Amino acid sequence: MPWSRIFSGIVAIAVALSATVLGGWYFTIVFAIIIFLGQNEFFDLVRAKGIAPTVKTTMVVSQILLAICTLDGYLADAVMPLAGTFICFYLLFQPKMATIADISASILGLFYTGYLPSYWVRLRAFNTTDSNLPLGGYWPPSWADFFAHKHSVTLPDGLTATLMTFLCIWAADIGAYTFGKFFGKTPLSDISPKKTVEGAVFGVAASVMVAFATAYYFNWPKYPITGLILGLLIGVAGLLGDLTESMLKRDAGVKDSGQLIPGHGGILDRTDSYIFTAPLVYYFISLLLPLLI
Repeated sequence: MPWSRIFSGIVAIAVALSATVLGGWYFTIVFAIIIFLGQNEFFDLVRAKGIAPTVKTTMVVSQILLAICTLDGYLADAVMPLAGTFICFYLLFQPKMATIADISASILGLFYTGYLPSYWVRLRAFNTTDSNLPLGGYWPPSWADFFAHKHSVTLPDGLTATLMTFLCIWAADIGAYTFGKFFGKTPLSDISPKKTVEGAVFGVAASVMVAFATAYYFNWPKYPITGLILGLLIGVAGLLGDLTESMLKRDAGVKDSGQLIPGHGGILDRTDSYIFTAPLVYYFISLLLPLLI
C-alpha cells in the first residue's frame, strides 16, 4: 500500500475522531466541508453525462440543511420537500428548458449527497445535552476514566452511537478488503469487478463483531441482540453505498470520483460507505432501542 494512501488515511481518521468527540458546530463544519466537496464530485459525474443540474442551488440548500440539523433535527425533515419544490420552480424559469434528467439529477444530488449525509449531524447530536466547550462542543472530562470503562454510560448518546458506527464501517472496509484480497474468488457484482462475495461476507461479519463488542462496552440494552442488528445494518448499508457509488462512476465512465485525497481518489470514493449508514443507525437508536429498555 502506498505511503501516501496510509498517511492520508491516518489524517482522515484523526480529523474524523476529533470532530466526532467535539460534536456541536465543530462536527457540523467538518461535515459541511465534506458534503461541499462530495457534491462537487457528484455533479461532475452528472455533467459528464451531458446533464445540467442546479448545482449552486442544491449545494446552498444542503449547507442550510446541515445548519438546521445542528439547531433542531426535527425541522430538517421539512427542508427536503421544500428544497425539492424550490429546485423544480428554479428550473422552470431557466433560459434553456430543463429536462427530466436535469430535474432528477438535481433532486438526487440533494438527497444522496445532502439529505442522507446530514443524518450524521443528527446522529451525533442525538439525546446530547452535555456541552463544556463553546459552539456546543464537548470533551470528555477524563480520558483515563473513559478507557478504563468507569464512566462510559455518562458519555453523550450521540457520541457513543457515532463512534460505534465509524468503528463498524472501518472494520467492514478493512475486513472486506483484506479477506477479499487473499481469499476472494467469487465476483460479487459486475458493477464493481474487484469485489468478491467472500470479502463482502467477511466485511459484514467484521462489522457485526465490532458492533457486538462496542454495544457491550457502552452498556447498551440487550447488547447481544442490538449489537447483531446494528452490525448487520451498518455492514450491509456500507456495502450498498459502495456499490451505488461504483454504479455512478461506471455510468459516468470514470475510475475515481476525483483526485483530492492522495492514494484514495475523491471524497465520494472514501465516503460512499457512510451515505446510507447514518439514517439507519439514527432510526435504530431513536425508534428501536427505546423499545428494548
